[in-house]
Amino acid sequence: MNDRNEKIRNLLVPILSVVMGLVLGAIIMAAFGYNPIVGYRSMLNAALGTQRGIGETLRQATPLIFTALGFSVANSAGFFNIGLSGQALCGWIVSVWTALAFPDLPKMVLLPLCVILGAAAGAVAAAIPGILRAFFGTSEVIVTIMMNYILLYTSTFLLQDVMPESFRSSLDSTNAITQNASLRIPWLTQFFGGSRVSGGLFLALIMLVLVWFLMKKTTLGFEIRSVGLNPFASEYAGMSSKRTIILSMIISGGLAGLGGVVEGLGTYQNFFVQTTSLAIGFDGMAVSLLGAGSAIGIFLSAILFSILKIGGLGMQTIAEIPFEIVNVSIALIIFFVGINFVIRLAMAKILPDKKQEEIVKTIETAPNDQSQEGGEL
Repeated sequence: MNDRNEKIRNLLVPILSVVMGLVLGAIIMAAFGYNPIVGYRSMLNAALGTQRGIGETLRQATPLIFTALGFSVANSAGFFNIGLSGQALCGWIVSVWTALAFPDLPKMVLLPLCVILGAAAGAVAAAIPGILRAFFGTSEVIVTIMMNYILLYTSTFLLQDVMPESFRSSLDSTNAITQNASLRIPWLTQFFGGSRVSGGLFLALIMLVLVWFLMKKTTLGFEIRSVGLNPFASEYAGMSSKRTIILSMIISGGLAGLGGVVEGLGTYQNFFVQTTSLAIGFDGMAVSLLGAGSAIGIFLSAILFSILKIGGLGMQTIAEIPFEIVNVSIALIIFFVGINFVIRLAMAKILPDKKQEEIVKTIETAPNDQSQEGGEL
């Protein structure tokens, strides 16, 4: 019974977070004179009303799955990898650069090479804060935030001053990659009405299963979760916390790098100057938190955030509601996820845990029993 109540609470917390965020978003729309029913209807029609809309929703969700998985792995080890944006950017530019450097290689060789090198670039970018944390005790939050800026401006420098001119169409953009390096699948594009959804979607689904297997069924996954729960006890049990910290960050960065690879080889087919950190990094953190780090939760959360992002454009063009309203709704959802302990507290009143009640009763009655024993003596 207690296990069932706990599962119900774990399921209802993200659902209530989403519902409360959408309700408050509707209230804000109404307060500014917009019809929330029309707004949300326009959102759903834009995101799910056509085959192209569905394809774009899946396209938007694909890199979010990768970055959310990356954040989940690091979070399981007890670390906040805020550098997902920079790591994804590394995967993006390295994969496109590789594709432009070897355009004539067969697709069976070039495409896997671009994907692997892109993931490796993200892994290297994440290994730096991992090593600093493991050996010097530096804060991974501060280091990864700073790495985002370093990698952002380094990518612009590489594009404008290091990359061969023959690879560029201008100072701000590279040439388009060849079909041999593209993740686009013609039949998939046609099925979804010409949308930019690519084979990266299938890669994301595979990674969902592989990361679940890694974290739940392997020794490394057990060590990562153990270090996250108690690094001192893990060391006492013979686990190397330093090794686990570095490996968890490498895996996290590699997954984020794949998010950038999908953007480069699937969505945009080139690389161009980024004026700010990639949104997929920070959105991926929110997706992971909303999905409670589970594979199914991350998938559903990524679809939800994608509907909000793609549907927000429909709200702006069809219902003439500012896109900022959508960002407010997303921020509210993240807010309620962040204070999920309040929702859990309310749920505990509705679905009480009998074990916790027995513990509380034992604590409350213990002083009375002791006082009675003292009187008898």
